[in-house]
Amino acid sequence: MSARGKARNLALDFLYEADLRGKTATDLLRERGTGELSQGDYVQQLLSGVLEHRTKIDEIITTYAEGWDLDRMPPIDRNILRIAIYEVLWESELDDQIAVSQAIELAQELSTDDSAKYVNGVLGRIIALKSTFAL
Repeated sequence: MSARGKARNLALDFLYEADLRGKTATDLLRERGTGELSQGDYVQQLLSGVLEHRTKIDEIITTYAEGWDLDRMPPIDRNILRIAIYEVLWESELDDQIAVSQAIELAQELSTDDSAKYVNGVLGRIIALKSTFAL
């Protein structure tokens, strides 16, 4: 797994725990830190970006995640989508397909059998409409 892949995985862990504990992921990161991990900067960037744009990200998920209310969506899927949407919409140096493939990989490894297809479908719709979003 690449350094950025490891960073996404670690960021997902923080976001998931934050959802369960009612804290922010950046607070959890500050409490625990990332130690000497080489991907620590990208973890911080992902968590800060998701936190900064969370209202818009969650609005987009609610709009394009057909058949799922944000609160009823599995927390892993919800946070995989948050990371990927942040990367697709606000990380201009990252190719969209890399963000999507990493999100699908995380969903395959960590969530339900149907999650990877679902995440792919949601992100596909978002990429197709990306130029129409007011950010």
